[in-house]
Amino acid sequence: MFDQVTHFFEQYGIWGLFGIAFLDSFILPVPPFFLQITMSLFNPSAALSYATIAFTGSILGAPFGYLLGKWLGKPLMHKILPAKWTEAATELFVKKGDGAVLIGSFTPIPFKFFTILSGVFGYSLSKLMLYAILGRGLKFFLIGILFFYYGKHAKVLLDEYLEISLLGVAVVVALCWYLWNKRKKRFQT
Repeated sequence: MFDQVTHFFEQYGIWGLFGIAFLDSFILPVPPFFLQITMSLFNPSAALSYATIAFTGSILGAPFGYLLGKWLGKPLMHKILPAKWTEAATELFVKKGDGAVLIGSFTPIPFKFFTILSGVFGYSLSKLMLYAILGRGLKFFLIGILFFYYGKHAKVLLDEYLEISLLGVAVVVALCWYLWNKRKKRFQT
């Protein structure tokens, strides 16, 4: 299925890349970085342009996922789950949502989960957008920079090291986020 959807959007070039990135933020089950990698493989000199297009589409789609969660997800959640569960989940997401959204925005977990859950749990849209810009930018531009500087050899690097690299970046981001919050709490007291 991933190949069929990616091939469909690939026919439209940069508009297809924008479209798949936009729709990935709230409804499409196919991550845009597959198409970004394919396009960058064929034209490494344009890899940073492809990263910019995918990043822009993803960021512009994020508010739609948020609104989808707020309008449809929240009422559905209240019908299915007991009130005490929804209150506990909402409180947890408001407290720990920063880290979840930041880390989730560049992991292989579909981004739509984080945009929709942010709306469902009433997470701040401005924070969602800030962390999406940081995380999605890191993800798309990391791939773009690899192809821009290493050309077709970047595909070999991604095939061999993508998962461990994303995990390493996630650990570094999580550690920075933890230290930032610890420092912020220290100055507040």
